Amino acid sequence: MRRETPLRRSLTARLLALSALVSLCSIAATAWLAARTTTGAIQQEQTQAVADHTRIYRQLLGYAATHPDWSGAQDTVRQLAAATGQRIVLATPRFEQVVDSAAGGPPAQGLAADRTPTAIVDPLSVDLAMLPDAPADRIDARAVGPFRLTAEEHEALRNELEQQAGCVRSLLGVEATVVDDLAGRPQLRTADGRTLGRRCTTPLVVSAPTRTEAAALADLTDLANACLARRQLRPVTLSLGPDGAPDDSGQDRATSACVTNARRQQLVQYVAPPVLLFVGTPAAASSGGPPVLTAAHPGRVTEVSALVLAVTVAVTVAVGLRLSKPLHALTHAARRMADGDLTARVRVTGRNEISGLAAAFNAMAERRGQLEELRKAMVGDIAHELRTPLSNIRGWLEAVEDGVATADRALTGSLLEEAMLLQHLIDDLRDLAAADAGELVLYRELVDVEEMLGQVASAHGARAGEVALTVEAEAPEVFADPVRLRQALGNLVSNAVRYTPAGGSVALRARRGTDAVLIEVADTGSGIAAEDLPLVFERFWRAERSRSRRSGGSGLGLAIVRKIVELHGGEVRVASTVGEGSVFTVRLPAPPVS
Repeated sequence: MRRETPLRRSLTARLLALSALVSLCSIAATAWLAARTTTGAIQQEQTQAVADHTRIYRQLLGYAATHPDWSGAQDTVRQLAAATGQRIVLATPRFEQVVDSAAGGPPAQGLAADRTPTAIVDPLSVDLAMLPDAPADRIDARAVGPFRLTAEEHEALRNELEQQAGCVRSLLGVEATVVDDLAGRPQLRTADGRTLGRRCTTPLVVSAPTRTEAAALADLTDLANACLARRQLRPVTLSLGPDGAPDDSGQDRATSACVTNARRQQLVQYVAPPVLLFVGTPAAASSGGPPVLTAAHPGRVTEVSALVLAVTVAVTVAVGLRLSKPLHALTHAARRMADGDLTARVRVTGRNEISGLAAAFNAMAERRGQLEELRKAMVGDIAHELRTPLSNIRGWLEAVEDGVATADRALTGSLLEEAMLLQHLIDDLRDLAAADAGELVLYRELVDVEEMLGQVASAHGARAGEVALTVEAEAPEVFADPVRLRQALGNLVSNAVRYTPAGGSVALRARRGTDAVLIEVADTGSGIAAEDLPLVFERFWRAERSRSRRSGGSGLGLAIVRKIVELHGGEVRVASTVGEGSVFTVRLPAPPVS
């Protein structure tokens, strides 16, 4: 009988409560320490991450501004990854990998599929969120393209600016030096950081643009004027500003837009194409290192951890000892049963899972004892069933050999009958063994039940003698193995004829129910006692308790009937009244209506 365990007494609830108690103690002891250190660590990591992202973006943007493609960017990316401790991946807008700082790492598609890009590296459209100090036209100052000076022009311009620096120092008393700007162009810079370009407050001649700059400026002017012409605006004449970049100051918004578009159109072939920047999982330890706890924090964590550990060990030991006691009893009982002691039992106390296990063990032991008794009885029955015909065969053969009996036709017929009984018993045992092992294969087809009942009645007509066999069927069909189904029905009819006296009748009826086909074998025989009805399908059970063979059955026929019907997905039942007869009903699934 199944024992329901109250939730409050269940082992699961107890273990859950214990886990919750330990967890609460641990959380309460460590939460305040974690809160004080985590906030600072997160802020530090966030600040460092923003700085690293900006540094990576700025350097990659500079590479893109000075190179027409990304073919040589691997070294730059790896140096940035090593310096920042981040994994850097560059991919096209279609998530095709361009550069990955992690050699042998997963492809960029995998990194980009579940993450938003950190930024888009495009020197012609600088991300103002990453570089707020970018030019108003969002074109990186390092993207000069055709405006880049040759070595000779750079040297000549630098010499000229050195002269102007001397002018500034001598006439104004201001310290001035010549430095290269982001685009690599020499500029005159004062000590306070102001850029004077190629000018001096004294009336010095300002040099005209170099040949390279003049050619690039002319191309840019043509592109800008073409845009203005499409918008039906007046053409402009562009010049270089003090920093050497095209100057569109003083122009209206439409003219400035055309100049900006013209610059992008002119520079696109000199800069690398836009790529998606992913700054992923760190490839190495961050250069700043993880947040470090103060000296007092590790001591407090150690003290709390030791206390929690001690409480946990104490509670666990107590619960473990209480749980292991009944488990040891179960183990001891199981070993006794393994040694052959079928009387081994355990005491059941309480209503938790372990007591349920003990009850299940006792039920299993009881069932095993019953099965052992059934096995012994079955062995005895099989020995008896085999011994009787074998003794008859041996006795008559010895009589013939000794000359006491003559091997005439009657004797051989009797011996053949005994041999057939042996064969029948062996066939029944084989069928049951195959069914138990799941090796009894069915070959199903649509079977006409009325026709099959007629065949079974005809096959048993001679044996029935003075017992009348009738067939009543509504012509249903079933999807079944015709050979096995006929075997089951034959066993039922044979059993009914055997226990029906002369003058009685056996009726074979079939009808279709709502979802099943019902086949009945009803007789007017001696019937079965009510206390015996649950046993009729057990192996080697017979209504006649004696070991005589007057009834002629082996006690396996009805067991085979049940196995065959269950393999068809059906069931077999029996109803009987002593002195009036019995009705065996086979219920089989009805075939689908087409």
